Amino acid sequence: MLQIKDLKVEVAEKEILHGINLTVGKGETHVIMGPNGAGKSTLGYAIMGNPKYEVTSGSIVMNDEDILEMDAAGRAKAGIYLSFQNPIEVPGISLSNFIRNALDQKTGTRVKLWDFRKSLEKEMKVLNMNTEYADRDLNVGFSGGEKKKAEILQMLMLKPSLAILDETDSGLDVDAVHTVSAGVEEFQKNTDGSLIIITHSTRILESLHVDYTHVLVDGRIVKTGDGTLVDEINENGFEKYIK
Repeated sequence: MLQIKDLKVEVAEKEILHGINLTVGKGETHVIMGPNGAGKSTLGYAIMGNPKYEVTSGSIVMNDEDILEMDAAGRAKAGIYLSFQNPIEVPGISLSNFIRNALDQKTGTRVKLWDFRKSLEKEMKVLNMNTEYADRDLNVGFSGGEKKKAEILQMLMLKPSLAILDETDSGLDVDAVHTVSAGVEEFQKNTDGSLIIITHSTRILESLHVDYTHVLVDGRIVKTGDGTLVDEINENGFEKYIK
């Protein structure tokens, strides 16, 4: 579904990724772990098409189509979703209108309001979100935990082919992590979408099925394993991979 070959990425003329190779199959969950500054978020932004992250060589192919020529909006329409570490506030547009407009853009048709509200309330219940948040301006006055839930809510409603979760569990308390994890688990169970979960923690992964784990250090994938690699890192850290 997604194939990345020899990807090199620069930010402000400094190379951050030094030849990444990664293949993600349909419905698979891949975890990208590594110490701070390893290039994990850079990989996510490069896949999404953030213009600050310049791809200097390599390729990103999704469903047999080279997406490097697409801008971020084109990649979103192609089925890529990226959640943010620090979701921004957007005054003037409600959370529900934001999601409904995004669905319209994805499908090319106007979603019926009744059907939309019914689906939205169902997914908000999974995330233990007060339905009043649907009519509030996007992320304005939301707590850190509610902002992250809103990100997962968007993912559940949009049902992307590829969801990239960038440090979704950062800054959350234990209860919020469990709730967000439940939303990700819902995505795994009820869609055939693929997941790339970028994290330096393991809390969000405790109840999730993980197909592959990749350790990213200094812009290179230095180790790939299955879900048991998460347990090893949780116990021993990244020290031996850094060395």
